[in-house]
Amino acid sequence: MIRAIGPRLRGLLLPLLALAAAEAAMRASGAQSDAFARPTEILRAMWTAAQDGSLAAASAQTLGNALLGLAAGGGIGLVLGLWFGASSRAGRWSALTVNLLRPLPSVALVPIAMLAFGFGYRMESAVVAFTCVWPMLMFAQDGVARVEPRLVEVARVLGLGGIRRAWKIVLPAALPRIFVGLRLSLGIALTIAVTTEIIANPMGLGYGLAMAQQSLNPALMLALVIWIGVLGWAANAGLLWLQARLFARRGVRA
Repeated sequence: MIRAIGPRLRGLLLPLLALAAAEAAMRASGAQSDAFARPTEILRAMWTAAQDGSLAAASAQTLGNALLGLAAGGGIGLVLGLWFGASSRAGRWSALTVNLLRPLPSVALVPIAMLAFGFGYRMESAVVAFTCVWPMLMFAQDGVARVEPRLVEVARVLGLGGIRRAWKIVLPAALPRIFVGLRLSLGIALTIAVTTEIIANPMGLGYGLAMAQQSLNPALMLALVIWIGVLGWAANAGLLWLQARLFARRGVRA
């Protein structure tokens, strides 16, 4: 019978059984907790938040800030990565600066961003943008470095200028690695956006999660945690689908 179920549905069996066991155990014990809630209570809290519109509003705020920061930081990282990869001199000169800034924790910039932008989407997007620069820069630089040198030589023989050579030869060849950097940056952007909302910015899913924790509402708190996980999974699944459509027919592996 289990074999007749599709592979994706079979993957849901274990989580569903675990949830059913947790529901039964908590109902049998009758225990009350400020940190945990029964699965049915979590679903009820999520449904209530979805009905009153608070879940959609908070999701739009968090995703909007994350995507804005990703666009700004990822764009800067992409341009710098292409430049550093195409110019060995620029790559060498920038290595020390990149290696000093890249390990800097993004949350350490929250106080600076608050002084510069105050509360709101600009502060949160600035912190997200700083974080997204580095994965895009590293993957773009690596993608350019992997371009077959003979392709560049052929472009030079054909008389293609620097911009046309980068557009027609370098960028298409580096695109699979750039796409991997985009996937990684999207997950990081969502993580940093929620973290910033929890510790400093009174908006979005992170702020709702912090308020649920402070009001001792574990059902809503866990419902928001699960919803954030669903959003991250959906975003990654969408990019995987797009990656397959873009590169599978070309026989390119990212």
